Amino acid sequence: MMIKRRKNGFPGIQELSNRLLMEINVVKNIAVKAVIFNLLFSLTIYACTTAVISGKSTVDGRPLLLKHRDTGNLQNRLMYFNDGRYDYIGLVNSDDVSGREVWAGCNSTGFAIMNSASYNLNIGDTTSLKDREGYVMKMALQTCSTLKDFENMLKNLPKPMGLEANFGVIDAAGGAAYYETNNYGFVKFDANDPRTAPYGYIIRTNFSYTGQRKEEYGVIRKQTAEDLFHTASAVNNLSYKFLIRDVSRCLKHSLTGRDLYSEMPVSGRQRKFVDFCDFIPRYSSAATVVVQGVKKGEDTGLTTMWTILGFQLSSVAVPVWVAGGKNLPSILTADSSGNAPLCEMSLNLKSKIFPLKRGSYKNYIDLSVLLNKQGTGIMQQLRSVEDAVISKSESRLKIWREKGISRQNIQKFYKWYDKYIKKEYYTIFNL
Repeated sequence: MMIKRRKNGFPGIQELSNRLLMEINVVKNIAVKAVIFNLLFSLTIYACTTAVISGKSTVDGRPLLLKHRDTGNLQNRLMYFNDGRYDYIGLVNSDDVSGREVWAGCNSTGFAIMNSASYNLNIGDTTSLKDREGYVMKMALQTCSTLKDFENMLKNLPKPMGLEANFGVIDAAGGAAYYETNNYGFVKFDANDPRTAPYGYIIRTNFSYTGQRKEEYGVIRKQTAEDLFHTASAVNNLSYKFLIRDVSRCLKHSLTGRDLYSEMPVSGRQRKFVDFCDFIPRYSSAATVVVQGVKKGEDTGLTTMWTILGFQLSSVAVPVWVAGGKNLPSILTADSSGNAPLCEMSLNLKSKIFPLKRGSYKNYIDLSVLLNKQGTGIMQQLRSVEDAVISKSESRLKIWREKGISRQNIQKFYKWYDKYIKKEYYTIFNL
């Protein structure tokens, strides 16, 4: 079966789906049909879960941006750039040595951007130019400081743009919005508009409301996120920690009603394999970025980019600031292997969570390795490590918001958690 492939090496979702459905119609063998159906409905390419939250609805009045990234590029790292009008930090694929594409990031003005791929905006469009989202986000970080700048950039790009995505953007003036963008234009969804976002937040997975609704992907994940956000909003808990811990590491399934936290095995030795399809985290989950913006009038250098590299259930969140300069933490940037140490350590542990190596191994986890009643699960043991990073970060941020932020202080902090996180991974897991 010949399938047209996208520039990134993966077949386009729509192309693959249509082709598989054609094959199903002509195949007579029931077993072969089952294989094709399983392939069709287990697609995980670019299954990102994202959100933008207005500062009017967060616990501290600062806007938030979430990207839970799913991709075939499991090795991700951070890069610092000074190749544009503004300096910026971006999440990149580790094999993209020069950082030509950025998949989420923030710049020195407090502007931040991310995306989720959409698969229902360019239906029927035969444009050959595709997959330009990473280039466009890099361009936005180089040149934009406000939502209006981004809108003007999109308007002025040559058409067709090679885009099919939901871009989430926040800025230092309190802006927070999505832009459902196709090859020829965009539609804005403003998180500050109560008619569009009555609770001050907007969630997007892998479809757009301005696209063809019958071609939606990520509906189950979106409903899971909607349930989480609705509860958090009701108790005034929309915060960066909520996004990192309750959303990006959610083990609830909105369709089946399953909650893996309630199914913990007695110990880590009591193996328990569970189907891990259509949860927010999944085998293809490779990084999470949460950008905590600033209030109007605050120093834009206080914009904080919390980053989880590797598999979210075996990694920890680490903050970075553009104001800290080009020397980012060593655990988040490329070492001699070209990969980030935190990502490597996380993927090492991930292989224990997904121990099966044959068949549909990507669909099943050993829950006992992740969580158990003895508290020896990977995610449970990493909780205290992340607690320490968060506690120190919040203490520093409180001081910096009162007395000012400096590159020297940030660099000193980077050195502390570079050493601390590596030590804890080696001590706890013997890596």
